[in-house]
Parts: sequence; structure tokens; C-alpha cells
Amino acid sequence: MASTLEKFIHSLDLRSLPRVLQIQSGIYCQDSVYEMFGTECSLSTEEVIKVIGLKINKLIASICENNEVSQFSDKVELPLNFPGLYKIVADKTPYVSIEEIARKVSIGPTRFGHPCFYSAKDIKLANFTIKRHEQITFNSVEEVHGMMAVNCVVVRNNQSHSFTLPLSQEGEFYECEDDQIYTLKEIAEWKIPKCRNRIVKLSNALHVWESSNPLPENFDGCLILMPIYEVQAVMKSRNGIVHIHSDLDVEVKDVTDCYDISSFLQPLSLEDIFERTSKEFPMVAEIMEGPSGSQKPYNLLCTGKEIVIYKKYQASRVLASEMRSDPSKRRYLIPMSYKGKFKRRPREFPTAYDLEIARSEKENLHVVATKAFTSPHKELFSVSVGDQFLVQQCQTSEVLYEGRKKLIDVLACEQILSDSYKKVFLPMYMEGGFVEVIHDKKQYHLSEICKEFRLPFNVKVSVRDLSIEKDVLAAAPGLQFEEEITDSYLLISSASSPVESWEIPVYRLNMLVHLLSKDVQTVVPPVTRTTVEEVSEEEYYMLRRYENLTLHPPPRPPKKPT
Repeated sequence: MASTLEKFIHSLDLRSLPRVLQIQSGIYCQDSVYEMFGTECSLSTEEVIKVIGLKINKLIASICENNEVSQFSDKVELPLNFPGLYKIVADKTPYVSIEEIARKVSIGPTRFGHPCFYSAKDIKLANFTIKRHEQITFNSVEEVHGMMAVNCVVVRNNQSHSFTLPLSQEGEFYECEDDQIYTLKEIAEWKIPKCRNRIVKLSNALHVWESSNPLPENFDGCLILMPIYEVQAVMKSRNGIVHIHSDLDVEVKDVTDCYDISSFLQPLSLEDIFERTSKEFPMVAEIMEGPSGSQKPYNLLCTGKEIVIYKKYQASRVLASEMRSDPSKRRYLIPMSYKGKFKRRPREFPTAYDLEIARSEKENLHVVATKAFTSPHKELFSVSVGDQFLVQQCQTSEVLYEGRKKLIDVLACEQILSDSYKKVFLPMYMEGGFVEVIHDKKQYHLSEICKEFRLPFNVKVSVRDLSIEKDVLAAAPGLQFEEEITDSYLLISSASSPVESWEIPVYRLNMLVHLLSKDVQTVVPPVTRTTVEEVSEEEYYMLRRYENLTLHPPPRPPKKPT
């Protein structure tokens, strides 16, 4: 039965992809030509295409008041790379079954694919009862004892309870509040249910595109986002990926059940390649859709190029930011193979607590006070601007408070006088200001800094990496190494001229390939070129946010006694 492309999209269950469609009729019939991203392709009547994906191409935004479109709001078109970080407003419209949730909401293995819902009533299972309004995390959809079900988790008293809910389970299910922040692209890919709009609240405006921002000046309210979809498809007449907008006036018919789907090319994302077993590497692939970007190697990864993918692995990077306060600050991921050298730059510490975190057994931390502090206790030291200290250790000290003796945490230091040292105690809650005094003139490799010092750490390039054509780090006035992260990479080279190999990030590079039945000429990869990857502001916040999820946060600084 034929339907419009838009109706097909609204009824599509993403779990059923890929689907084969036959063009039936419409404006674009009888050898019609449809221009897509600057290239033309024919969508003839009875043309057969394989739909491999559905994604949101852009968002139509309206200012929201009381969960409704404001009568004074114009609709504006927002690209997915529109800057800003956003919080999701929980959808008040209920879902009537687990099947509806699984069909409309993205559930998957990534960190975004674990939506949370609650039931308006208790749900009694064989050996477990889900209480009303109890948060249920949906982790995956799979077949259990011949029946499709969702793997779920409920946390009670800090203990996780796992169970499955069949898709046939009916009820009244609502979205839980979500306190995470997301980019617009993440929301479009994971957080907009099919056939529903999404309300978001601007959490953190980014300082770019200010002149062309379609939203009102200083806007910090809510937006209703209406998605405009596009179909990603493969045609037999061309090797690349075709992007067809959902509003294309064409009728289609689903012929999946009576068509040999293996006769089409099979596009694979970098994530798909990474999920393959290590024994399957190396492999030869042709790029079906290359990434955007002018820096190497992204400018070499063009559509139609053949590449060798040698292996997959996890690699360490140091996340670094330029030491400058203006909005044009640049951020980088630096590989451990970087061959340049660094000299130390002074660190700044806003509190005595930060001094305790930064001190090390390897050397004395020498600081100068940049802000005065008057101690409320005579047993503790009052700091003047210019006072110099050697930081020693944290300990407890007895102070007199409202006529009673009390133990508080203090930082033991030696004050540097003109010809001697004086032992003093600074309260850990002290809000002051200190700048490090650097005596170390040594030049360090990146790996040495990560091994010998605690991050964050301030440096400047003293010897640039001569193996890099243009070392962007050398031009920076100063760099702060913020943290060491681990990320997933593929090692690739050109198949036609494997002179050098490159590491490409799996989760930050949008690229589709299909595998070729070709033998790899050289199993050993050529020399790997060092690449310093510049990351956008949104990518920077995401890297820090997700890396920090795996770390235990430091204890909060002690509060000033009241």
C-alpha cells in the first residue's frame, strides 16, 4: 500500500531498519531530478531505495510560555550546530504502553540511550513490584523467551534491581525530569521522541554567532522544538548516501519483504566498525560519506576514497585549553605521541583548599598571596598581599570559638621571611588568592608531566613538535592541561598510497564507509602521524562532563564556621 514519504516516516519503527522502498508517484516521477547537497540524482517511478537511517535535519523553534507556543513568537529555523547547552523539560503527555516508548524513544547502548520513566500506578511483576512514581531506567530492547521486552533498572536504597518489561505491558508512563545538559545536536539525535515536539530550556549560552542569533537578545527561556526529518538511503545507481527531506512530495511503497536487501551496499559508521572483533582487522573500505573539516586527516577523507583500517584501540589524550579569558579561547586534545616540550607556567589558586589539592611530595609548593585575608581566630594567621608561603600539609588545629575550644581543618605552611621561616596555619575555608612561584626551569615531554604532576597544570610550548607541519600549540600564549581522558580510535591510511597512518576518533567524526572484498597489501601500518585535534566549545563541555562522570568528585571545601 502506497503512502506519502512523510506518513511512512511517522509510522516507521527504527528497529526495523533497513527498509526497501519503491517510488510510486508524485511530483518527482518519470526520471525526475532531485538536488541533494549540491549533487543531482534521479528518483524515477519504480526506483528502489534502501532506507538505512532517519535523522533530524533541522529544528523549527518557537518561544514557549506555559508549555505552549507564545502568541508573540515567530518560528525560527535552528541548525543542529546552533550553539548553547540545553536542559530538557519532561514531556507531560503520557505513553500508554512500553511498546509505544520503545517505538518512539531512542533506547540504546550509548550514554544518551537510557531514558527514564515512571508509572502512574504500581506494576506487579512475578517477583518484583514497581512502585508508582518510581524512576525506571530503560537500558535496551531485546528478545526474552521469544518475546520482545525492555531491560530495565530501578535503584532502591542505593541498590540496583534489574528486570524486564514486555512491550505488551500497558499503563500510564511519564518521562522523568532530566538534570543533564545537552547540545542541540544531542537532543536531536537522542532526546526527541518520534512524532512529538520537545520543550527545552537554555542552560548556558555560548558566545558565538551573536550577530546572527535568531533568538531575542539575552534570551534564557524555553523553546518548543519541532523536528524536520531526512531519510538516509542507498541507491543502486550511486555509491554515496542520499539524503531525502521528509517533506518531499513523493509516494512510496514498502517492498522489503519481497526484495533481496543484500543486493545494496551496506553503509557502516565508525561506531559500527569499532564494534567489530579485533580479528577482522585490517580491512579495506570505501568512503561513502566523508567528514567535514579542513585539518588533516579529515580533508583527505573524501567520498569515493579507499582506505585501510588497521586496528581499533583506546588511546589517552590530554585535554588542554589556551590560557586566555576572551571567548575565542581554543581547546585541544593532545596525544601522548606529541614530541614537543613544555615549560611550566605559574598556577593560580583561589582558596587554601586548592593549595592542599595541588601540593605534592616531589617538591615544595611556593606561593605568593594576591589577596588579603583576616582570620577570625587569633590562633590562625591573617594574610597580607605579598606574603610568601611554602605549603606543607593539612592537619587539625584547636581554636577558641564562642568561649569553647573547637577542632577545625587547617593548612600548615611556612611563611618565608627575609632571613627565616615562620610556621603558620591557614584555615582551609579561607577564600584568598595565591600565585605559584616557579623555580623549575626544566623542559618536559607531555608524558612526563602526566606522570610527575597533578592536573590541572599550566605550561607553555618551549620546543615545538617538528614532525607536525603546523604545530598550533606553539602559537598559544599558554596552555592549561585540564585532565587526561581515554577515547576510542581507529588507525587508518590511504589504500592507494599508504605512506603514513592517522588516528581518527570514533565518536567525534561523522563518516560512513562500506567494506571492500580486497586483501590488505601491508598488514603493518606505516608511521603514525601525530595529530593535535582542536575541539569545539560544545565538544569540550561534553568531554569534560562525561570524563568526570567516571571520577569521584573531590570533597567540598570546608565551610567557614558560623
